[in-house]
Amino acid sequence: MSCRRQAVFRGVSLKAAAGRITCVLGRNGVGKTSLLRAVVGHHPLTAGQISMNGKILGNSAAYDRARSGIGFVPQGREVFPLLSVEENLQIGYIAVKRASRSIPDYVFELFPVLKDMLHRRCGDLSGGQQQQLAISRALVMRPKLLVLDEPTEGIQPSIIKDIGRAIRFLRDEEGMAILLVEQYLDFCRELADDLYIMDRGEVVHSGDAASLDRADVRQHLMV
Repeated sequence: MSCRRQAVFRGVSLKAAAGRITCVLGRNGVGKTSLLRAVVGHHPLTAGQISMNGKILGNSAAYDRARSGIGFVPQGREVFPLLSVEENLQIGYIAVKRASRSIPDYVFELFPVLKDMLHRRCGDLSGGQQQQLAISRALVMRPKLLVLDEPTEGIQPSIIKDIGRAIRFLRDEEGMAILLVEQYLDFCRELADDLYIMDRGEVVHSGDAASLDRADVRQHLMV
């Protein structure tokens, strides 16, 4: 997956490869969430292009991108509180062919608490459990690219560890491309293969996770 956008962004070029975790960092308001929403089709492009596996996506709708293999876990989770856990998971079926409409076994291996809560209303779950559900709903879609917007926001440390283990599994065992926006630096340092830092609509640094320890890189993250 590669992305170029002009207008909100200036000269942004980013690649998320299969079997790798790509992390986008930056202060609040620099365009990270807008970038992700452009990738998944929630923000139309006025210039530049987004491609996946060599196919240019243009301004295709978000549901078409989901069917092409892009799964999105938005900031704030956006689960449906009055539906059950199972019904929330089944929403992911809309993006897959009828023969594939099942919940992958590894979903409950990664987040076993969800199996015990299948018939509970989602609104009764804790914030961390809802985040696990939001990730699982995207996985029901069998994505090739999983896009996550601040998955650790407001989550207790034990569940952050579970989410980190899940992301590693998806990279290592499923070969997914993972595109992750995050504020929690230690989380990115532990997970990221490739790193991009944004400031004022531009990519001001790209490299590997080890570059986070450099003073000239960290200055772009200071408030």
